[in-house]
Amino acid sequence: MKRNKTDWFSDARFGMFIHWGIYAIPGLGEWYMSFDRVSVKDYEKYFREFNPKDFNPRQWAQLAKEAGMKYMVLTAKHHDGFCLFDSQYTDYKSTNTKAGKDFIKEYVEAVREAGLKVGIYYSLLDWHHPDYPKYNDMFHPMRENEAYKEDKYDWDNYLKYMHGQVEELCSNYGKLDLLWFDFSYGEIKGEKWKATELLKMVRKLQPEVLINDRFEGGGSSNSSIMEGKPSTISGDFTSPEQCMPTEELRNKNGERVVWELCTTINDTWGYTPSDKNYKSAEFLIRKLVECVSKSGNMILNVGPDSQGRIPKEQEKVLKQVGDWLRNNGDSIYGCEGAQLPRPEWGRYTKKGNILYAHIMEAPIGPIPITGVTKEQIKNIRMLWDGSEARDASKALGPRKHPEIKFITFGDNGNFTYQLPDEADTVLKIELEADLQ
Repeated sequence: MKRNKTDWFSDARFGMFIHWGIYAIPGLGEWYMSFDRVSVKDYEKYFREFNPKDFNPRQWAQLAKEAGMKYMVLTAKHHDGFCLFDSQYTDYKSTNTKAGKDFIKEYVEAVREAGLKVGIYYSLLDWHHPDYPKYNDMFHPMRENEAYKEDKYDWDNYLKYMHGQVEELCSNYGKLDLLWFDFSYGEIKGEKWKATELLKMVRKLQPEVLINDRFEGGGSSNSSIMEGKPSTISGDFTSPEQCMPTEELRNKNGERVVWELCTTINDTWGYTPSDKNYKSAEFLIRKLVECVSKSGNMILNVGPDSQGRIPKEQEKVLKQVGDWLRNNGDSIYGCEGAQLPRPEWGRYTKKGNILYAHIMEAPIGPIPITGVTKEQIKNIRMLWDGSEARDASKALGPRKHPEIKFITFGDNGNFTYQLPDEADTVLKIELEADLQ
């Protein structure tokens, strides 16, 4: 069967997002410059200070592997305009900091060495560039600042700058697997970016690269992908942000859409030491399963500090997720939604004629394998060790439902037992044939 270029992405299912830049120094997130209305002059002090002595992208890549992630995306430039790469179009870049490094170059090499897919994030916005709109913009730090009311700017000059930097990223770092652009808003979208021209150049330089959908909108709006009539600038997948789709995403023609939920490990993207609201490993495992049960991906963000260190709390959670994936990854990688009603105890994922039952809440008594008949089931095994699941179909309650297969985690099919894995106990159900 001929594979589509998005197949590796849908097989991978789980990735690492890294938001990192000079905004790690104030430690108030990547939107700090905008939220606190910080001028370019005042913000540049962080550029002069930036010298991450513990930057080690091989450690980042190793952590991603330990977490069970298959691809990585790093912010080459965020909205503040600071570049982690050696761009000929600006002096506001990492090679001009005290560190004197092209961080993107080292990152790309490390990710490839680790056998992971390479992704780069690039913001279409740039609050540092003199020709980016200020006073009347929705997000610029100097919006509503009367000193900038009569400010003039050359939008075409900015687009030349932005297109040039994208060309550098596509030309200077070898094969890229994913380009994550961010974002469009208000009237600044689509051809305002000269998006057709830009993406034509990207496709020529990186014909296999996957591109998200944000030339047409932000994380809260739909692109033409969802209309079933993707445009030349719609990208290859849609990217809901911090909000789980309620069901599998399909376009208006009923066709399945490739999608990726981007979300944070706490509440913020960039390093924010005061944000201790960390999601638990159990919660993240269940949300990853939910994404796959709806035929989608999850990219989970970490925010390294100003020295390049991923916080220990984030590292701990990622490794716990990785421990679960080492035993249960077959139910995630290469899987999709089963097109079955959601069972009361959890969710289903599937791969061919293998149905994976993700049991997250034990019912009273034995566990019913709903949505499929007994005749469709060939065998049921515990995924983590291959042992056969105990049949409970002859227990007292199940006798009233002879068409349903019941299993139990103990000796007596009438009893209620604790789940072997409280986060998600996975059963591997071999069916006589693939579900249609």
